Amino acid sequence: MAKAMFAAGCFWGVEEVFRKVAGVTDVAVGYSGGSVSDPSDEQVRSGRTGHAEVVLVEFDQRKVDYDELLEVFWECHDPTQVNRQGADVGSQYRSAIFTFDSSQDAVARESKHGHDASGQYARPIATEILPAGPFWRAAEHHQRYLAKRQAALAEPTTAG
Repeated sequence: MAKAMFAAGCFWGVEEVFRKVAGVTDVAVGYSGGSVSDPSDEQVRSGRTGHAEVVLVEFDQRKVDYDELLEVFWECHDPTQVNRQGADVGSQYRSAIFTFDSSQDAVARESKHGHDASGQYARPIATEILPAGPFWRAAEHHQRYLAKRQAALAEPTTAG
């Protein structure tokens, strides 16, 4: 399986978007791009570690290619925002593509250039493209958070 890593704001929604892509075999939420080893959720939320909330996507290249994953990335957030997505503000919510090799780097840069030149955005794309560093998995309660929450809401309640 190949890997891709993206930062596009709060990782909960981004995780759900990538889980629905045919050919994606797993998605984990966590942190990358910062200076602290194995940061806690609280440390990252403070905005002082330099980490971004990211999704680590594992995918079968026979079923989905990296360029298709980039299209999902561009569509699932506003890449023109600097250090924010919607109401979430801070460098931990920045837009970034973390590449695992020179091929991913080239494809990501070409994709960014194409989207920036397309005229579909009112502002320039602010997305960073950086070599992937360590991925620090977020606490278990963050994994599949929205799916767990939806399942809990759907459970019948019993009145006492």
